[in-house]
Amino acid sequence: MAPVTSPEASGQAGSSFRVVLDDTRIRRALMRIAHEIVESTPDLGLLYLVAIPNGGVPLARKLAANLESLSGSRPQLGILDTTLYRDDLATRGTRPQLRRTEMPSSVDRGMVILVEDVVSTGRTIRAAMDALMDFGRPQSVRVVALVDRGHRELPIKIDYVGKNIPTQPGESVVFREVVSAESAEEQLEVVVETWEEPPGDASRAERTGEFA
Repeated sequence: MAPVTSPEASGQAGSSFRVVLDDTRIRRALMRIAHEIVESTPDLGLLYLVAIPNGGVPLARKLAANLESLSGSRPQLGILDTTLYRDDLATRGTRPQLRRTEMPSSVDRGMVILVEDVVSTGRTIRAAMDALMDFGRPQSVRVVALVDRGHRELPIKIDYVGKNIPTQPGESVVFREVVSAESAEEQLEVVVETWEEPPGDASRAERTGEFA
């Protein structure tokens, strides 16, 4: 999730964008998802949120706060880098950039919920499930995605979704923080960015999360 100074500053050369989720709608979606999790979880004490960096981290923190406000109990929260578990490393042609992993405890017998910003092919979620097994054997694993943009390549199910945003070739869905001079508070938004260059450009895909 890359910060930008304003919505106008996000468009790169050869691209245009439109905002599909603003900060208010993101917060509403996360509260709705928190209600759904509370209703579908028999033992909230076993909940363990695992964020996939980078975009999943702020979402998981807000979701944890929502769950605490609803149930009075704050779930455990971890951060899990999936980079070395990807099945497309050999095709990228560049050295992968590792991100932090912070897992405060084992996931044994926990009810794990993976939190991701945008899900497309399902390969990141699959990698996260593989990485998760290094930290124990959870009782169950569910998935939260703020945005499901379709184009699945693996049979990955999203259990809780903020918004389904079907996209076309040449479009990317980007979750980002907006830094505004009018407000000191963090503002989040999701934009759909349309690229003029032909789809399938590996460098563009890597910049905008097309391997998700």
